[in-house]
Amino acid sequence: MKKKVVSVLLCAAMAVSMVAGCSTKKAEDVSGSDAPESTAKVADTEKKADSGEGKVINIYVWNDEFKARYDDYYASKLPEGYTVNFVTTPSENNAYQNALDEALLNQDNAKADDKVDMFLVEADYILKYVNSDATVDLKDIGITDEDFSKQYDYTKVIAQDQNGAQKGISWQGCPGLYIYRRSIAKDVLGTDDPAEVQKSIDDWDTFDQTAAKMKEKGYFMVSGYDDTYRTFSNNVKAPWVDGDKVVIDPNLERWVDQTKEYTDKEYNQKTTLWASEWAAGQGPEGKVFGYFMPAWGVDFVMAGNSLEKAEADGGKQEAGNGSYGDWAATTGPESYNWGGTWLCAAKGSDNADIVADIMKTICCDDDTMKKIVEEKNDFVNNKTVMESLAKSDYKSEFLGGQNPLQMYCDAAEKIDMSKISPYDQGINESYQNAMHDYFDGSVDKDTALKNFYTSISEKYPELKIE
Repeated sequence: MKKKVVSVLLCAAMAVSMVAGCSTKKAEDVSGSDAPESTAKVADTEKKADSGEGKVINIYVWNDEFKARYDDYYASKLPEGYTVNFVTTPSENNAYQNALDEALLNQDNAKADDKVDMFLVEADYILKYVNSDATVDLKDIGITDEDFSKQYDYTKVIAQDQNGAQKGISWQGCPGLYIYRRSIAKDVLGTDDPAEVQKSIDDWDTFDQTAAKMKEKGYFMVSGYDDTYRTFSNNVKAPWVDGDKVVIDPNLERWVDQTKEYTDKEYNQKTTLWASEWAAGQGPEGKVFGYFMPAWGVDFVMAGNSLEKAEADGGKQEAGNGSYGDWAATTGPESYNWGGTWLCAAKGSDNADIVADIMKTICCDDDTMKKIVEEKNDFVNNKTVMESLAKSDYKSEFLGGQNPLQMYCDAAEKIDMSKISPYDQGINESYQNAMHDYFDGSVDKDTALKNFYTSISEKYPELKIE
């Protein structure tokens, strides 16, 4: 009962049309700095802090990707005496949103050092927060049109509320490519050249034909059930929710049919996304030809999985360690987008100036964003920086010395986020999970669909099922 009561109150407080649950914070990470340097605005914040304002900046996240960006590119700027507290809750089953929602519900009554100052959101549910009173117009904290001038349009539009207020900002773009194993390409296709490999996966028909060739040689075209999902879900004709009705797009039905075929023909390993078996396909002994990945997936996921020895145990990210360097990128059968992380300033924050400075440094500063690409192989949300590096001698050691940036740039210009809904994370998870049982033969297709609809009804009772 408590879950439902809190959810209803939050819906009213945030003015969103979703029923959200609540949960407690799972973990906290604290990051600080002894560096005294800051911008003028941050200096003003120090003065306010002396008059009783809090000096803890609470940032809500679901993993440590942004914390790594913060530590590497902003921590040294944090004014002396301040600390940054990363409140981390994994995103599965809406747990992150539930924890965040509970904190935002208590924002007005929270002590200064307990207030949410900034929180991160993903494309799958960003509309829920930008169209709520929990977020502030970034122009009100000093983020200007000039700061946004070099960013990709879709990253701006998706983070605007219904009145055009800019409620979020991102340091990254998330166009996706097909990341394939060079040694397997040579063995099966006779070449690892990206332009030549692309000819073998240029559309879904040729992709299927190449999958058959991979099977004949003892390889898998993709790792598991979820690998092609984003290429289909990001190319739908309409959102998941039409008014208050859940509608399955024909393109998502195509994903089901293809994945069932790949499973039955053993073109995949029957793994699920992020599982250890899925990750092992990227390692030294992996037999998976390729993965559909955006730049963050290459850096934040594949690079570590490819190593002979985990980085935490002393492994080095360099060619020759495991499969590191035995990869390349090409466009694949369809352009697509996967993910994206936006920073939102929480209404009621007592450290808005520092929040704004973090955003400007990581999301707007040309020099910082160039370093992120060169040092982390991420794709940053800055057209000027990306186009310049695409034409430079930039090389990705993980991708065997390849410069894939022009392909990413071209794909970024094609991204269309107009088909998203506030419910996408929960519905996508339910759809994939229900279909897993169909793929592995536990249930038939009709039963899988019934289970999907049951899951949606439990998560979002306000939605209607077609």
